[in-house]
Amino acid sequence: MTIFEKEPARPRARYLRRAASLAALLALSALTGWGAARLMPSAHAAPDTAKVRAALKLRLPKTPIDAIACKDLGGLCEVASKTTLFYVDAQAKYLVIGRVYDMEARQDLTAARLLQLNPDLLAAGAAHRDDEPSAAPQAASQAAATHVSLAGLPENGAIRWGPVDGPKVVVFSDFRCGYCKRLSAELAAIGARVEERPISIFGPTSRKDAERVLCSPVQETSLRLAYAGTALANPKSCDTRGLDANEAFAKAHGFAGTPVIVRPADGAVLEGYRPADALRAFLGATPVKNKR
Repeated sequence: MTIFEKEPARPRARYLRRAASLAALLALSALTGWGAARLMPSAHAAPDTAKVRAALKLRLPKTPIDAIACKDLGGLCEVASKTTLFYVDAQAKYLVIGRVYDMEARQDLTAARLLQLNPDLLAAGAAHRDDEPSAAPQAASQAAATHVSLAGLPENGAIRWGPVDGPKVVVFSDFRCGYCKRLSAELAAIGARVEERPISIFGPTSRKDAERVLCSPVQETSLRLAYAGTALANPKSCDTRGLDANEAFAKAHGFAGTPVIVRPADGAVLEGYRPADALRAFLGATPVKNKR
């Protein structure tokens, strides 16, 4: 039973009049620029970074602000503070800590910027502790490759899973990447044979996850647990130089985010998450028939 069914006709009419009034108010606010338009910056003008910096100085006086970028972020401003990022609105009233993902370009914008601020993340993720300073910020100068040669990547840098007769694919991933987790499910759905090569996009913590999975006696199970966010036990140490090779390879080819999908047959590269149909087309896979 709905709220309208509980009340007589007169109160129901009152509800309808209120709904009509609200609709008219929303239409008026769209025409006049009042309401939501006043709360958000114009789509045609980026927020004034000088004003954002002044507001941040007032509200976060002890936080060093190295750079502010407000263009092409839908009204948000990206704030770089040493080796970290956060986001604020145009008035620096609201602070957002998280990841910004461009769904049209299928790119993790936060990961790309973090890599620019911390270029050592891919070069030597295992060699740096959380309390060690990173290299000086520098802009990425190399566009991601569209084709690569996988020759020379060591066998011990990969976790292999999926049916051995499935379409083959190599994926550079980070177990803390939500889109990598989604891609993993799509690859499982098409029955792919996956060679997953972890890279430490999110720093030392990601590297530790990769080492625990790589050194696990049950790698595929540990991989699933890592994607689920389950804390992994520390296995016996093993040779993790393959992870160093993965990270060096990713940096050399301009892979600034995850996941990165590579077709082994010809080295063709796709950056970002793809659904099952797109993966089938890319890998030349036939649809998996439902088993009865």
